[in-house]
Amino acid sequence: MSQTITVNDLNQPKKGHPPGLYLLFFTEMWERFSYYGMRAILILYLTKAYIQGGLAIDPTQASLLYGYFTGLVYFTPLIGGWLADKFIGQRNAITIGGIVMMLGQFTLFAVNTHAGMYAGLFLLIIGNGFFKPNISTLVGGLYPQGDDRRDSAFSIFYMGINIGALIAPLIIGLLTDKLFASKDAAGNIVAYGYRYGFLAAGIGMLIGQILFNTFAKKYLGNLGLKPGHKSLDTLKDTVALEEPNPSVLEGVKVPAQSTEVVDKKVETQRIAVIFIFFAFAIFFFAGFEQAGSSISLYTDKFIDRHFFGYEIPTSFFQSVNPIFIVVLAPIFAAFWSSKAGRKLSTPLKIGIGLVLLGAGFWFMLGAVAQRKAHGDINDIANKANLMWLVMTYLIHTIGELCLSPVGLSVVTKLSPPRLASILMAVWLLASSIANFIGGFLAATVEKLGAGEVFTYISGFIMACGILMILLNKVIVKMMHGVR
Repeated sequence: MSQTITVNDLNQPKKGHPPGLYLLFFTEMWERFSYYGMRAILILYLTKAYIQGGLAIDPTQASLLYGYFTGLVYFTPLIGGWLADKFIGQRNAITIGGIVMMLGQFTLFAVNTHAGMYAGLFLLIIGNGFFKPNISTLVGGLYPQGDDRRDSAFSIFYMGINIGALIAPLIIGLLTDKLFASKDAAGNIVAYGYRYGFLAAGIGMLIGQILFNTFAKKYLGNLGLKPGHKSLDTLKDTVALEEPNPSVLEGVKVPAQSTEVVDKKVETQRIAVIFIFFAFAIFFFAGFEQAGSSISLYTDKFIDRHFFGYEIPTSFFQSVNPIFIVVLAPIFAAFWSSKAGRKLSTPLKIGIGLVLLGAGFWFMLGAVAQRKAHGDINDIANKANLMWLVMTYLIHTIGELCLSPVGLSVVTKLSPPRLASILMAVWLLASSIANFIGGFLAATVEKLGAGEVFTYISGFIMACGILMILLNKVIVKMMHGVR
């Protein structure tokens, strides 16, 4: 019996989310486990002495190296997104990227020298370029034009990112500071087991790839199998089939822009909006990424990490932000889908996120002020209260939830189908430039001091947020109906 499926049938809003979202959720979760596990110990691995299991790099140089690495990690998606759109498709790119990143982690584990470090980081940079923009593009491709579930879906996807980021520092901190650390007779650590942290990160990447390649055909159908324009044509052709293949249609919707005829002016202005958000996101992430460099080094030296007699490993604090994400993301996902949440435009959300990030640095300034009040600011025995750090992470997390998943979502809404992955990579490029800037900021903290640098960061980022809020009406008009 013949059956005709129209585009409108596919585009009818439905409750819940397609199962493909949860496959992408778990794939990204394990990739983020790998990345954030490595990130939690990288600056410590670079700066600790050789005898302590590190590479004995000066903290200023290590901060710059950290910035270069994280910057390049978010630059290569521009190339990976282009290759996926033009030649290999999103699904193949995700598999290539995952395998290369796994090899990078195993290199860091096996070769504990400067050469091994550079080789491992190089592989991670290349692999992330293939992986990162394309998995986010697939999430957007699961939903039709005007589907209010998309912002909610990206918040759920973002929670998956942060579950991986939550458990990684805890597991890897236990490996590096407890299970594989060498201790003296008094129980003090004399050498850290950083190499085993990299091993665990590589295993996490392997698990993610096994999941993705085992279940992608069932839950994603043909989505992302071919380069951007070819994949789109496949989905269009599927609509006209008299006897459609259920495995193709299961959980797969025509991408947002595929059924919308957009004139050149509207398309150009929508792309321009992506670049406006891109510019503001640079400043957000330059401040936010201090968590892995200057704030991590400050925590290691100047925060009292004892809790009921237990000294918390520095790497554990990289889990504080993900803990807050996991707790708060469902609340934000529900709010963005609510009547009140839908009234907030994307520029307003991003502006609020910037203001909150700047405000979060006030608590780091509180830590600096407490240490000044108690004695010599350069004395590592003079520690600040742990709650200053926790509150910084809390406010930064709320700001992040207003900006980062919302940004991912709006890029998929504004992008023409032929440019979907490459424009997603442009969004990620904001993190690249931000991390280069962040590396220099972290190095400046070592020279000028935390108090002065954190003050400048806070004031500038809050000013950017206020400017974005003031530009709200202009930007909304340029978005031509996209919220």
